[in-house]
Amino acid sequence: MPLRTEPVTVNIGPQHPSTHGVFRMRVTFDGEVVLDVEPVFGYLHRGSEKLAEERTYTQVITLTDRLDYVASMTSNQAYVLACEQLGDIQTPERGRYLRVIAAELQRVASHLMATGFLLNDLGAFATPLMYCFREREKVLDLFEMLCGARITMTYLRVGGVFQDAPEEFWPALKRFVAEMPHYIDEYEQLLSENEILLARTRGVGVLGTGEALNCSVTGPVLRSTGFAWDLRKVDPYEVYDRLEFEVPVGEHGDNYDRYKVRILEMRQSVRILEQCLAQVPSGPVRAEVPQLYRPPPGEAYGRVESPKGELGFYLVSDGGIAPYRCKVRSPSFINLTVLRDLLVGWKLADMIVTFGSIDVNMGEVDR
Repeated sequence: MPLRTEPVTVNIGPQHPSTHGVFRMRVTFDGEVVLDVEPVFGYLHRGSEKLAEERTYTQVITLTDRLDYVASMTSNQAYVLACEQLGDIQTPERGRYLRVIAAELQRVASHLMATGFLLNDLGAFATPLMYCFREREKVLDLFEMLCGARITMTYLRVGGVFQDAPEEFWPALKRFVAEMPHYIDEYEQLLSENEILLARTRGVGVLGTGEALNCSVTGPVLRSTGFAWDLRKVDPYEVYDRLEFEVPVGEHGDNYDRYKVRILEMRQSVRILEQCLAQVPSGPVRAEVPQLYRPPPGEAYGRVESPKGELGFYLVSDGGIAPYRCKVRSPSFINLTVLRDLLVGWKLADMIVTFGSIDVNMGEVDR
């Protein structure tokens, strides 16, 4: 006999481990079934956009590191592309290849964290997450060779990169490219046909293509619906138009497809890295740009395909040494707009997994 229950509103977060940072959800339940969700933003608001207007163009790069702090290389990249548009600066070929190498290594590292923590949300406490951390450490070792840092890199510069890669970087990158496909195979053998993973993700948290487009969702969340939108293909930047790679897509837009797309994208990133190793030319890595960069008055929008979707920087210059206006189009913030639609009607345990499948970083949500 069904029990009559009254709706109960529960706060989840802003410090709950399953909210992946300082994010709060006010959730109304009927038993364990989600009736309504009110996302509450703003617990990590650091005013990065306003701070950018008080710093020189180069100093702002350190702020971009701290947006999506598990993918700081791509945050650097979007910002410096916008700066270069303002000043019509041409980056040397070697610098552009190094940027692509950094961005694709960062994509692998970010997707590893997305996969590991998704499985953590599913209840697999240690093994998958530790496996993903293992390979991420190899990426961070490569970053340390490039710039001496492992998390907040500040490696990219207006006109190129901070410095050329040291000699020991290239054999280490070759080893990583040779070994990583084996480890991705290992993840798939462990996870992709796992009975619990399939039961908890297939058909759960379904997002349609039309709904995703209406909400401006991008990245793996959009591509999981079957829509092959990737800025590296549709609006190539750096040297992506010279590289061969595919855009993985899903079929159903559910939690499983979001997981699967990220696995496939890691394979394509390794493929891109292999081509960059073969094509990277010699020469300078940075154009001559004054220390106090003063672009002419104007506006620019630089965007990249970050691991989470379209990351864009809108900059306005008044001819000074600091941006007059800086506005960030962050994929984590935009992708969260579909959260309520994904969760209503599912149960508490499904809610945790679905939220994890979106893969957000609160640093670029509450910016």
